[in-house]
Amino acid sequence: MWMMIVAAALLADPQGESVSAKGTLVVVGGGPTTLEIVEKALDLAGGSKAKVAVIAEANRENGPASLAAWRGTKAARVSLINVQQPALATKLICEADLIWMPGGLQGVFMNGVRGTDIAETIRQRYRDGAIVGGTSAGAAVMSKVMIGGRSDLDSLRAGSTPYLVEGLALWPEVIVDQHFLQKGRFNRLTLAVLDHPDLLGIGIDEETAVVVHGRKFEVIGNNNVTVLDARKASREKLVQGEPAAARNVKIHVLRAKMKFDFDE
Repeated sequence: MWMMIVAAALLADPQGESVSAKGTLVVVGGGPTTLEIVEKALDLAGGSKAKVAVIAEANRENGPASLAAWRGTKAARVSLINVQQPALATKLICEADLIWMPGGLQGVFMNGVRGTDIAETIRQRYRDGAIVGGTSAGAAVMSKVMIGGRSDLDSLRAGSTPYLVEGLALWPEVIVDQHFLQKGRFNRLTLAVLDHPDLLGIGIDEETAVVVHGRKFEVIGNNNVTVLDARKASREKLVQGEPAAARNVKIHVLRAKMKFDFDE
């Protein structure tokens, strides 16, 4: 099942400290990927000189449409990655300036790259300066603690946290949730953050993205980004099936052109 925890090498050293990367993440909350977002990702990757690698492993049926969309830009080359040909896939990813992951199921993506060098190749390219972008499931896989599964929309009860499995760990300080307000996912991200208060919850709406470099990000797009910060919260004892509770959980609601600094 896709919920299986993936034992992948993470973007961290053996002691768990994050490793700095020269690249930039473009993390999209799903829905239509607007022209603004596409142009931003491509410009960061070098514009007309950029080589794009599309990895549609979250749902292979999305591959041809995503390939066609990127070929409709000014990119120098656009390739669709077949993870079942790992040697060629690794070569194309190593050459890519922009690695793009369209939507589907994030657990399917992680299961699909398991047993290959693809996940580590993506991480290394990000360390070296490549742009890594993704939408919907392609956004969720950015986290180290990756969210997935349905949640109780009517309550915040301890023990009803959706499945939390291991993602690509490109952005290990956060838990990303997508289609955030459109699909009513406040509950599941809140419970995930209460279970992992050292991580920030980043809920990204459709047609909206965060552009991440280091420990800062900026919002672009048409809707909102919600940040749930429980790093200084005090949590009440959580009892299975009872309402969860915490004090001093901060909520930031951001829109286009607003920036967020993890250290402020």
